[in-house]
Amino acid sequence: MSIHPSSLIFHSFYLFAAISFAPEHLGTCCQAKLVAQDNLNTPSSEIMELEFLPSDSWRNPQLLRTIDAHSGPVDVLTFTADSQFLISGGSRNDAHLKVWWLESAKEVDSIRAHQTSITAMALSPDEEILASVGNDAGVNLWEWKQGNYTRTFLDHSSNILSLAITPDSNTLITGALDGIRLWDLRKQRPLYTLSRFDHQTYALAIHPEGSILASGHKFGTIKLWNLKTGTLLGSIPAHTGASNQAPGRSNLSVSVLAYTPDGSILVSGSYDRTIKVWNQITGQLAYPPLRGHTGRIEAIAINPNGKVLASASRDGVRLWNLQTGELLAVLRGHGDWVKSLAFSKDGQLLATGGFDQSITIWQVTSPKASESPSSGEGNKE
Repeated sequence: MSIHPSSLIFHSFYLFAAISFAPEHLGTCCQAKLVAQDNLNTPSSEIMELEFLPSDSWRNPQLLRTIDAHSGPVDVLTFTADSQFLISGGSRNDAHLKVWWLESAKEVDSIRAHQTSITAMALSPDEEILASVGNDAGVNLWEWKQGNYTRTFLDHSSNILSLAITPDSNTLITGALDGIRLWDLRKQRPLYTLSRFDHQTYALAIHPEGSILASGHKFGTIKLWNLKTGTLLGSIPAHTGASNQAPGRSNLSVSVLAYTPDGSILVSGSYDRTIKVWNQITGQLAYPPLRGHTGRIEAIAINPNGKVLASASRDGVRLWNLQTGELLAVLRGHGDWVKSLAFSKDGQLLATGGFDQSITIWQVTSPKASESPSSGEGNKE
C-alpha cells in the first residue's frame, strides 16, 4: 500500500481474518481495525495499532433470567468485583438492600437500609464499605459481606440524590439539594463542603485518576472540580437546549454521568432524552447527541473496557458503540421504566432494574469473545 500525503496522515481500514492466538480462539472469525501511519520522511507505512472488533454478541444479547427482586422499583444496582454477586436497592416503601448470588439467582441477604427508598448506592473499590442514601438525608455505611451497619453521616439538610467513592476507597462524595459534601471513609467523618445550594446535584462521577469530580445539575450544566483543592475547574452547558423536553424535575436536568475506565470520555444523560459523549481532551462532543429514547435518561453504564455504553429509559435499554455512537441493540425485558443498570466486572453480564420491581440479567458477550463491539458508521438514529 502506497500513500503519498503532503503531511502526516492517519488512515484505517477494516478486514476480516481468522486469528489463532490460543487454542480456544482457533478458527475464530473476527473484525479487525488496522491503524497505519504514513510519513513522507519514512519509506513505508508503520502499523501503529491493531484493534480487534468482533462480536455480534453485542447485537444479540441473551436474556438469562428475570428475578422478582423487590416490592418497589429497583433504583440501584452494582456487581461485586468477582462478578458472582449483585447488590440491588429498592424504592417506594421497599428501601431494602439485597444481595443476590448470580449462579442460582437466590437472595442471600436483605437489609432494611432507609425509611422508604434507596436513591443511590456505591460500593468502595476495595469492597470494604457499601454506602447507601435515601430520602432521609442520611448516608448509611455497611460492611456488606457481613451485613453489618457501621454508621450514618448526617450533615445534609435535604434528600441526597447521588454519591460516588474515589478509586482509592478513601473518600465518599454526596450530592444533594443543598450541595456537594466530601467524607473521610477511613476515619468516618466529614471533610468539607464543595458546593452549597448549587442548583441541585443529581449526578456525580469521579475521574479514574481520582483527582477530578464531575457533577450534573438541575439546569443542564456539568461542573468539573479539583478534588485536591476543592476549586471549580470549569462548567459545560451540556443539556441547556429546549428540544425534546420531558416532564420531571427540570426538562434539562443532567440525570446521570459516567467516565470511561481510561478517563478519556465523560458521558452525560439528561431529562431532555439525549445522551452526550464528551472528549475530555478537547472538551467537545465526540459526535452528535445519541437520540432515540422516548423518556428521560434514568441510568447509564459503561462496560469494563470502555467500548460499549448502556442507557435506560421508559422504553427499555439501548446498547451503543461508544467509539462511533452506533446503536447496537435494544433490550426490552421490563414492562415499565428501566431505573438502573450495571455491567459485571468481567464484562459478560448486564443487569437491569425496573419500575416493575424486577431485575433482568443479560449475557452481552461470551467468555471467549472480546468485549469490543462490531464497528459501525456512526450515530444514525
